[in-house]
Amino acid sequence: MAGMESLGSLIADTSRMMRRSFDGRARSIGVTRPQWQVLVTLARHEGINQGGLAEQLDVEPITVCRMVDRLQDAGLVERRADAADRRSWRLHLTDRAHSLLEQLRPMAQAMMDDAMEGIEPDERIRLIAMLEQVRHNLSRKLTEQAAANG
Repeated sequence: MAGMESLGSLIADTSRMMRRSFDGRARSIGVTRPQWQVLVTLARHEGINQGGLAEQLDVEPITVCRMVDRLQDAGLVERRADAADRRSWRLHLTDRAHSLLEQLRPMAQAMMDDAMEGIEPDERIRLIAMLEQVRHNLSRKLTEQAAANG
């Protein structure tokens, strides 16, 4: 079905353009989009371990390790020993990271406002709800496929 093919391309192109737009804004305060994604994920899951963070970001654990190393060197993330498992580290944002996130939020909102220009508020709500449904459907199917493949 040609419509579905173009939907995938449209979503991919939109995602790429949103990433590029945000990258340009975030660079002005010295943060890359992947770093921002790590910081936002840690803000939502403060105290998560590196394996859990890799799962949340859908990247390899070694990739997360390198990203966390750079963020720790920049004074944005700290590793704390896990009381239950001394071999594991829990990840926490520093005060500097929380301050940086406060600066990044309006940049993300401005980018989203630019992206949604000309779309009425009720249409925005419907668009987001529909995309959430698409994501949910695909996530459910992937889970079912993984279970079937054992």
